[in-house]
Amino acid sequence: MKFCKVTCLVQFLCITIITAQEHQILESPAAKWQNQKWEAHWITTPVGSTYDYGVYHFKKGWSLEAKPEEFIINVSADQRYKLYVNGTLVVKGPARGDILHWYFETIDIAPFLKEGHNQIAATVWNFGFWSAGAQISQELGFILQGNSEAEKVVNTNSTWNVLGNISYSPFFGYLQDVGPTEIIDGRKYPWGWKSQPNEDKFGWMEAKERERGIPQNYGTQYIRALTPRDIPLMESKSEPNPKVRDYTGLKLDPEFMSGGSSQIVQPYTKATILFDQGYLTNGYLKFLFDGGKDSKIEVTYAESLVDEHGNKGNRNVITGKTIEGFKDIFYLDGGSERAYETLWFRTYRYIQVQIETGAEAMKMYPIESMFTGYPFVAKANFTSNMQYLDNIWEVGWRTARLCAGETYYDCPYYEQLQYIGDTRIQALISLYVTGDDILMKKAINSLSWSRNSEGILNSRYPARYEQFIPPFSLYWINMLHDYFMLRPDDEFVKRHLTTVRTILEWYIDKLSAHGMLGPMPHWNFTDWATEWPWNDEIPMGGVPPGVKEGGSSILTLQLSYALGDAVDMFSEYGNSEEVTRYKVIQNKINRSVKRQCFDKERGLFADDIGHTSYSQHASIMAVLSNAVDKEEARQLMERILNDGSLIQATVYYKFYLFRALGSIDMGDEYLNLLGEWKGMLDNGLTTFAERPEPSRSDCHAWSASPLYDFFATVCGIGPAAPGFKKVSISPKLGKLNFIKAEMPHPNGIIKVHFRKNEKNFKADIWLPKNTSGFFHYGDQHRRINAGENQIKLSGFGNGMD
Repeated sequence: MKFCKVTCLVQFLCITIITAQEHQILESPAAKWQNQKWEAHWITTPVGSTYDYGVYHFKKGWSLEAKPEEFIINVSADQRYKLYVNGTLVVKGPARGDILHWYFETIDIAPFLKEGHNQIAATVWNFGFWSAGAQISQELGFILQGNSEAEKVVNTNSTWNVLGNISYSPFFGYLQDVGPTEIIDGRKYPWGWKSQPNEDKFGWMEAKERERGIPQNYGTQYIRALTPRDIPLMESKSEPNPKVRDYTGLKLDPEFMSGGSSQIVQPYTKATILFDQGYLTNGYLKFLFDGGKDSKIEVTYAESLVDEHGNKGNRNVITGKTIEGFKDIFYLDGGSERAYETLWFRTYRYIQVQIETGAEAMKMYPIESMFTGYPFVAKANFTSNMQYLDNIWEVGWRTARLCAGETYYDCPYYEQLQYIGDTRIQALISLYVTGDDILMKKAINSLSWSRNSEGILNSRYPARYEQFIPPFSLYWINMLHDYFMLRPDDEFVKRHLTTVRTILEWYIDKLSAHGMLGPMPHWNFTDWATEWPWNDEIPMGGVPPGVKEGGSSILTLQLSYALGDAVDMFSEYGNSEEVTRYKVIQNKINRSVKRQCFDKERGLFADDIGHTSYSQHASIMAVLSNAVDKEEARQLMERILNDGSLIQATVYYKFYLFRALGSIDMGDEYLNLLGEWKGMLDNGLTTFAERPEPSRSDCHAWSASPLYDFFATVCGIGPAAPGFKKVSISPKLGKLNFIKAEMPHPNGIIKVHFRKNEKNFKADIWLPKNTSGFFHYGDQHRRINAGENQIKLSGFGNGMD
């Protein structure tokens, strides 16, 4: 595969498209095909099932009298496609959506055209039963619409040809939710299909026409409602070649071991080679071979190796461990420079290649990989006098990057699903580190599309099957509120207030006479606390007591927390009726929970009305929901930080622990609470894991939260008014005596430089143009304005540590 630059156009306010080699902003003509029926038809195969697993190639040739200055096309597929022009890969798509939001890409292919004969081709696949959890589908299909009269010659219709590629078959070497791994039989592969004429030996057929393309908001019925892509193309960049860590069954060339040369494998050899990328990544891999007819190549991908008990231990250690994970299998046809590439990317640190050659020697080239992910660019930076924070930054940023593609992912290896619980945290990281809000807006939009007839949201979306985690719907309200506070975009927020209402009404309807939530349906996941395991009574893990029978203080207070955020938004937009009603309900809830769940003897909130257990979680939510005053809140937080008998918040729920600490001016405790993250670093992880050991996922979005807290908690940077129109800076350095940081703001870049010693505290703060706000440190308060602000405070001493 040749990776190359592409000039892309999308209709998203002249959105920036980032490719491997260039950044460009171009005016998009896609709106034309958003508002009228397409002339192009969806096309598919005329034989076999269009609903089952299948990989197909489509192509069309035509002639040009001269190379055009522009040649714009709109293209999509069901489920996915790779588009080639004259043999060069141009674009992959479409961005994941759903039936009513089926994305198409608008691209200019003129740079790849030439005078005379040209050919446009696509590989299109539908995984059918084996489809990924996030992949919605109607049936196999491909569509391409020329943008004007000059380009309509390539419109999809029966003039296109199609070829089924029978060399592909699904392989489930490991249970997964990201789509199938693949068996590719090179002996059946139509090598050279992109360059062969239609009348060649492969048996090309006339494509079958289906319905014409219907844009969103146009048709009387929607098979797939076409809408312009609303995010950039994924970043694509070459990864270094992985290095050999171990091998058996053959002698390796030292240069091959370091990733620099090819390796000959003799006939009738059985060998195993273990490669180590050195860090976890997402990539489209290419395995290149010469010869070796009938050889079998089995490739296994893993985040980590495991010992005989299935434990991962230190991720850098391979001694006494084996690999378990997703597998692809390739059968070689003996040709020269045969490239085997999977249709979807793989997540890996370790790659094991098992080789079984036949009667012919084989040459294996170094493994190539192209990183893929949403094209986030870090505009923030954070340095301090503690080195391990730099390490947390590096690993956290890699975690955030691997968990963001065409949607946010909870984890790239196992699920690739946009869960609300993860996404709220990821979105805040995106805003604070990159300033890019595009994927956050898409997430808020797409999750709102999943609202069911009850009024709550799918726990993750897009998704081809439904799952409801009701607390995640409340976190969606919090996420909308995050956007409301951090971006001046009133129209976007107001469009989603109806969804806020339906979620809250679903919950309010379940309040019992005692003022707390009654028995709750669905999976009310709260945290992966080991004391809340999967069991026969509640066959879903992470669920606290009081859910099945009613009277959960944690869930009831979480409703209050969401009501508070809803009141902020409705107040801003003059919705006085909702403001009055929701305030009354919130106050009633807070009084009820405090009366029935606060244990005066212990000075803590019980998890349920029966006082059957105690966790950090209940008191965290009591603080966030304002169920206690500030002094009571400080006492609560001091108790839960020092009471080891409580059910502890894991790495996910610590995000809410940190929010509670920050809300009552206890952010100086933050750096003392990073033990889990330091432990993961000590254990050789290159991304942060889902939960304490033993952890299934070594890369989980919610665990990257320190990237947000370095700015929001330690630097204390946050919005003091909706839309970030005012800035609040309230640093909590804890044991640090030096911080230098900068982060993006809608108006530019905020820069801070904090220094302290036993006697003085100094702050240099730079705010962008048209931005002002407030500075707080201890009992000192200052107004700050656009430009440079220098602040020197004396007399604090060690008491501020």
